[in-house]
This record gives sequence, C-alpha cells and structure tokens, in this order.
Amino acid sequence: MEAERRPAPGSPSEGLFADGYLILWTLCSVLLPVFITFWCSLQRSRRQLHRRDIFRKSKHGWRDTDLFSQPTYCCVCAQHILQGAFCDCCGLRVDEGCLRKADKRFQCKEIMLKNDTKVLDAMPHHWIRGNVPLCSYCMVCKQQCGCQPKLCDYRCIWCQKTVHDECMKNSLKNEKCDFGEFKNLIIPPSYLTSINQMRKDKKTDYEVLASKLGKQWTPLIILANSRSGTNMGEGLLGEFRILLNPVQVFDVTKTPPIKALQLCTLLPYYSARVLVCGGDGTVGWVLDAVDDMKIKGQEKYIPQVAVLPLGTGNDLSNTLGWGTGYAGEIPVAQVLRNVMEADGIKLDRWKVQVTNKGYYNLRKPKEFTMNNYFSVGPDALMALNFHAHREKAPSLFSSRILNKAVYLFYGTKDCLVQECKDLNKKVELELDGERVALPSLEGIIVLNIGYWGGGCRLWEGMGDETYPLARHDDGLLEVVGVYGSFHCAQIQVKLANPFRIGQAHTVRLILKCSMMPMQVDGEPWAQGPCTVTITHKTHAMMLYFSGEQTDDDISSTSDQEDIKVTE
Repeated sequence: MEAERRPAPGSPSEGLFADGYLILWTLCSVLLPVFITFWCSLQRSRRQLHRRDIFRKSKHGWRDTDLFSQPTYCCVCAQHILQGAFCDCCGLRVDEGCLRKADKRFQCKEIMLKNDTKVLDAMPHHWIRGNVPLCSYCMVCKQQCGCQPKLCDYRCIWCQKTVHDECMKNSLKNEKCDFGEFKNLIIPPSYLTSINQMRKDKKTDYEVLASKLGKQWTPLIILANSRSGTNMGEGLLGEFRILLNPVQVFDVTKTPPIKALQLCTLLPYYSARVLVCGGDGTVGWVLDAVDDMKIKGQEKYIPQVAVLPLGTGNDLSNTLGWGTGYAGEIPVAQVLRNVMEADGIKLDRWKVQVTNKGYYNLRKPKEFTMNNYFSVGPDALMALNFHAHREKAPSLFSSRILNKAVYLFYGTKDCLVQECKDLNKKVELELDGERVALPSLEGIIVLNIGYWGGGCRLWEGMGDETYPLARHDDGLLEVVGVYGSFHCAQIQVKLANPFRIGQAHTVRLILKCSMMPMQVDGEPWAQGPCTVTITHKTHAMMLYFSGEQTDDDISSTSDQEDIKVTE
C-alpha cells in the first residue's frame, strides 16, 4: 500500500514536491540573513539610543570609539577592551556595558570647586587608575609606568603626573596638585570659584587674586574650528580638554568667538592668550571678535593670538612662524610648549571698502577686513571656482592635499582660457593718491604679509633683486602684478619674479567695466564695476614662534641683519 502511495519516479507530483523544497530553502537562505541583519541593526540602534541617553545626562564628556589607539582596559571591570567610550576631559575609558557604573563611580574634571574656598593652592591631586600615557614615568621612583598588561598605575588628570600602584601612598592622595608643566596656562577651578564669589560681592579686583598664581601666569583659551581643513578639530578639542581646564576650550562652530572671548574679562589685564586652531578664515573670525571687544571698551582684556594651522593655505600662520599646516606630527603638549615660548608682535589689519558704480550711490559700500592679501585676477578666479564647488559638496574637500590639487586643476584650466587677460585696460590703480601705469597684466595682488598662495614669498620672488623686505607691522602694503596663472606657478617654484608695482599706505583700484573675480583672505566673489579702497584699520596682537622658520624666513632674517650692518 505504501509503495502505491509514493509518487512514481519521474512523475509530475514528484517534480512539484521537489520544487516546493527548493522554493522553501531559497526563501530561508534569502530571508534569514535579512532577518539577522535587521535584528542586529535594531539592537545597534537601541544601544546607540542607550549610550546617547547616558551621554546626555552625564557630567563626563563621553565619546564613542570603535578602536582604541593603544592597549586599553576598562576602568570599572579591568577587562581588556578594543572599543567602548572615553571621556575627552578626564581620559576615563570604559566598556559599553560599564558606562552607568563609571558615571556614578568616577568624578570628571571640575571647572569650579563646589566649596567656597578662597585658597588657590589647596587643590589635591585627582587620580584615575589605569591607561596611563605611553612612556610616562613614576613621580616617586622615576621608573616607567603602565608596563604591565593590565589595569595598573595612576594618573592625575590635572598635572598629568603618574605613579605606580605600589608607590601610591596616603600622603600622595592628599598632596596638593601644582598643575604640572602647564600650570601657567591652566585656569584653576579654585580661581573661578573665587571669581564667582567676588562677582557676588560686586568686586572686580582680579589682579590681587591672580597675583597668588605668579607673574608668569598667562592663561590660554583654545578656539578650535572642528570643520577646518582635515577635520582634525574635534580630536584636538578633546586633547586640549585633557591637558587644560575644559572651560578654556571652545568649538567655534558651537560657541562664537565673541562669546568665548568673554572669558578674558575674568582674567587679569593683558594676561590672556588665545590659540586658534583652524585656517586663515577662522583666524580672521577671531580677530574680528577681538575688534568687537575694543568697541565694547574691553581693550585691557585683549588677548595675544597664536595659530595652529588646520586650513589649506595657512599663509598667516606661516608668516607668524607656526608652519604651513598641522597634521598631528607633533603632540599637543609640544604645541602648548611652543605657545609658552612665543613672543608678542603686531599685525596690521586693513579695511577694504568696495563701492559699486551706478545705482546713484544708494547702495551701502561693502566692507571687509584684510589680514593677508587682496587680489583681482587669476588667483581670485581659482579661489572662486574652488569655493563654488566646495559649497556644493563640502565633504569632498576635507583633505589639504586634495584641496591643493583642485586649485592646480583650475589654475591649469585658466592657463588655457585666460579669462582675466587685458586687466590693465579694465582697471586704474592708485598708490597713495598717485596713478600708476600698468603693463599688460592679468592680476593684481595687494599683500600685507610675507607669504601668499600656500607658502610662496611673493614680494621677494626669486630673491635675486634687492627690494625692501615685506613686513606685516610697518603700515605698508606691497602691490604686485602677475601675467597669468602660468606666471603664478613659476613664481611659486622660484622660476620667475612678480611685476613689483610698489609699496603704499593706501591703495585705490577702479574697475571700469566687466565682471572680475576678487578675493580678500581667500573669500572670493564676482565683482562688477566698482572702486576698491584699502586703508589701515587697526593692529592685532599676535604671537610669533621662531622655532618653525623655513629657509625663506632664515634668508630674509639674514638679509635684514645685512641691511642693519650696512647702515
């Protein structure tokens, strides 16, 4: 009977039965991975929501990471972890499952003390166990710390000193913290507590309070642009928060410079320093905020400004000795040492007024503030094309090398098209009120600083001719002309000299006809007939670091010494 019920081999019912199994297994093989993927993504989103909820309520500055850069152990369970979360203020590192426990057990850096103590030097060490920096040494026995493959040894989150487990004594736990190597840059929590109490008492004599911290105390404020250049700003913000008081570190994309600089009004007169982490545009933004402080009558609180170059060109930072670009080649601690060693200098700032022709002069003239240079011609055209494409897809322009390659592309294109030719027939140029005859040019560049175009000393050219050296604090502008994009490229590799037009205190340029590209400090626009007037506006107090001199800087310095000897 059973043999009669079975379908005969090769019968239509047996083929249908086999097709059903095939369809079932095909559906399973397709739907099962989809279900697993959906379930994993659902769990991942739940974990992310859970972490965000903890991050939002926590006093720690938690950040996610998929892979720690060095062997890391959870500060709660002491297990080795590859991924998890870390606090970018105190350096605490934990596994994802231990976040809530760590949040309750460990205290983060306090920007102000809870008690109302008025003693500035009575703050004890704040020790955190494990994950000490590589190549750190015990403050007691002077031997290397963090050598064992486990959670071991201690680090003070203020002075950054480390100590072995076996060297840790009760006396060390209660010992006062001197804030370590960067004590002259850190704003102590006790100082802010005392300031808060003085403001309640309506007292503003901060000098007496600061005198207890010493004459060498020059607190540093960090203003970083997390979107500049290679997008290194976010990581730098965390590293500076670990080394300094977190209240001193600002992201200018979230807190505008004019608000961040109000911290200077809580510090002694002329004592504050500012480190701007960003491109030349970010530096100009901060200097504009400093000018606003002058308008508000806060001249005594004006800080000196240093630069950590994160942009593409970085000509201003190069002029001030801070280099052509920062890519993490030196540790952040060394950057702070450089700031402490830097010297104060002045930087001329200029007002660029653009008055359109026509419209019966009813339109208000456009005004810009110039720190670096103004130009009309091929380099402004390259900047305009680059700016237009970056606005469309900003994520594609996060690499400094790629940005320069795009500039090269547009420069090569202009060599063939020559959109700015016969500029001398379209403009009139006046230096200090005297009209200047121009040869056949394609571009005119007005310089305030020594560097132009990402590291080229334009005024000196090849250096084979004797000309007064360009300075950024003499109240003079250097005006040069270029014959085209190819001429600009020759100047940058020192195969040609620019056409030097002259130096002046005031520059006036009249565009008689047609549209021409213009730029001020890398901010380009297309301009119709107009009159451009450049006059001196003010000085900015900057910090110059002599340790990053290039060959051009050394040669220009030696030329200055030769001139002094000749005189």
